[in-house]
Amino acid sequence: MVESSPQIPTGVPTAARVYDVMLGGKDNYAVDRAVAEASLAIMPELRDIALHNRAMLHRVVRYLAAEEGITQFLDLGSGLPTVRNTHEVAQEVNPQAHVVYVDIDPIVLAHGRAILADNANTTVVTADIRQPGALLGRPEVRELIDFDRPVCVMLVGILHHLADEEEPGRIVQTLRDAVPSGSFFFITNFTRLGDAPESVALEKQLLEQLGTGRVRTPAELAAFFDGLDILPPGLVPLPLWRPDEPVLDASTIDVRFMTGGVGRKP
Repeated sequence: MVESSPQIPTGVPTAARVYDVMLGGKDNYAVDRAVAEASLAIMPELRDIALHNRAMLHRVVRYLAAEEGITQFLDLGSGLPTVRNTHEVAQEVNPQAHVVYVDIDPIVLAHGRAILADNANTTVVTADIRQPGALLGRPEVRELIDFDRPVCVMLVGILHHLADEEEPGRIVQTLRDAVPSGSFFFITNFTRLGDAPESVALEKQLLEQLGTGRVRTPAELAAFFDGLDILPPGLVPLPLWRPDEPVLDASTIDVRFMTGGVGRKP
């Protein structure tokens, strides 16, 4: 469990720390655990969904590093860089792979500095993805990411925390325009379970617990990939993206409630 710090607001929950709770981490505060518990009371499958999200991250990063030769990863809304996160997976394939974590939560910077102190190819930046132009211009980002070479831009479980008026589509477009041909986008998002009143009510309750944002339809998720060539098997529930083991039941909420995919910029 983390200790409080005068620089870190401990009375307000953050997505990064709530996600840490779901993954069984210790870098969170009582307020984050309270939100996680309330969210799990609404949807007990959330912990499994978080684990599916992390497992897909492992598969995607490993594939892009090993098969596509990607050596640069920009992990936006990354959460806490805990064990088996992007840098460890990518650098197992290529020790020279560069990883930049970006999160609005200052504890991500504090924690990241501690565990990445001896890793010259990885850094953590505190920034707001709602201001993508400013983020891309940060010297810490430019030091490790060469935007003349292909980059994997990761928006894993972050866009559903943005409401429509925060223009997530514009954010993705700005990022897409900033990277060269051959770059990849890896996006996952809470996905509408159906139009039945109980499904809509469940989603509304859940987002009220987690804060702002919106569960999106498959078509709305697909719009984030406009201008990209989507890799097989397409935009699918997380466990169905090139699974290491067969998925025996794809009908459960923990499988269906979050969808993701990978797209390549032509």
